[in-house]
Amino acid sequence: MNVKLTETETAAYLRTLPAIRERCARVHNLAKDGKLEYFEYHPEKEADAAAFCIDIIKRDFDTDFSSIPPHGRWRHLDAGRPRVEPLIAKWKASPSPPDLKETSKRLIDLFLVSVLLDAGAGDSWSYLEEDFGEKFSRSEGLAVASIHMFTEGLFSGDSSNPYRVDADGLSRITVSNVSSALQVSDSNPMVGVAGRTSLLTNLSAALRASPTYFGPDARPGNLVDFLERESVADGPTRRVHVFALWTALIEGLAPIWPATRTSLGGVPLGDVWPCAALGGELVPFHKLTGWIAYSLLEPLERVLGWKIEGREYMTGLPEYRNGGLLVDLGVLTLKPGALSQSFFPDPKSGIPRLPPSHPAVVEWRAMTVIELDRIADAIRAQLGLTAEQLTLAQVLESATWKGGREIARLRRPAKGGPPIDIESDGTVF
Repeated sequence: MNVKLTETETAAYLRTLPAIRERCARVHNLAKDGKLEYFEYHPEKEADAAAFCIDIIKRDFDTDFSSIPPHGRWRHLDAGRPRVEPLIAKWKASPSPPDLKETSKRLIDLFLVSVLLDAGAGDSWSYLEEDFGEKFSRSEGLAVASIHMFTEGLFSGDSSNPYRVDADGLSRITVSNVSSALQVSDSNPMVGVAGRTSLLTNLSAALRASPTYFGPDARPGNLVDFLERESVADGPTRRVHVFALWTALIEGLAPIWPATRTSLGGVPLGDVWPCAALGGELVPFHKLTGWIAYSLLEPLERVLGWKIEGREYMTGLPEYRNGGLLVDLGVLTLKPGALSQSFFPDPKSGIPRLPPSHPAVVEWRAMTVIELDRIADAIRAQLGLTAEQLTLAQVLESATWKGGREIARLRRPAKGGPPIDIESDGTVF
């Protein structure tokens, strides 16, 4: 017997991790029956995608699969050279070195704001790390810029300690100082600067509104204290379930998302969109929340030595690199004529440009979530590995996200952009 949920109950469900796979699987089931409005699904091409990914894994890691790091912001912050470990070493060598808990709090402060700055920057922007004379673009450029913003104290309200993020510091963030820190100019344009800035200023209010998660001094790093209360001591190790972190992020960060996003029963849902193929039913993605979660788990494990349980509930990230891999390798193809010519600003390129709310984008993202699971399974089967020996986070890092970028460069060498362009407002993808 089907029980009809109230709007409040449905909203609560749509904010959970299991809801992402469940709703996306319903879209995937339609695809198997050829019932999507915008995409054709070609499951026979999944083997090509898996083979492409395996070639990249073997090229970069040979058969040392255990050395593959998980997907997380740490890698981007270390683009070109290590930055995180040297920063930790600098703290250890200071006259008043932080303990392990404070070190992890500082990293969580850094990683969270860095991810919030990570929405698509466009094809033209880059960041020059002046001390080394090296330029970085896209996610790596935003990460390198963010660690400099952090070490310079841009996010700190404590003049004696630049190495923190708090509500007071974030409340002083402006489009002007963000643009300056990101080196944005007429000759170095970035899309979505205002949107990025609004996420940071909204974060200030969110931190103050949730002392349960962010403590009395309204700091992201105080999630460590909340998670410690939710953890169980197992000898010298603490065990904490990923659901505890997910709940803190979904509830604690809810105020930061634009007011124009979907709400249900008065509850702001964030990255949740109606799917026309499902008759308008809502499909949750929570991409930035997932990206934050993947990124924050790493310092909890590496610095504090905690054991994170329930990681199997985490999904692949439905963004343009993972999704672009599927389109560029033919797993998904746009139905001819499904999009009007008004969505092709450059007809010669054949690349449509769509708002994130477009039903084609919702289909694409839902298919990406399930296809990442399927491709990960195919990779493991060919390599003879279990899900514990090659996690989804490792597949994202070493194969699908990296593969999406590499196939884009092969197919569109001029800029390496995705096969479907998304209008970025600085808060999506």
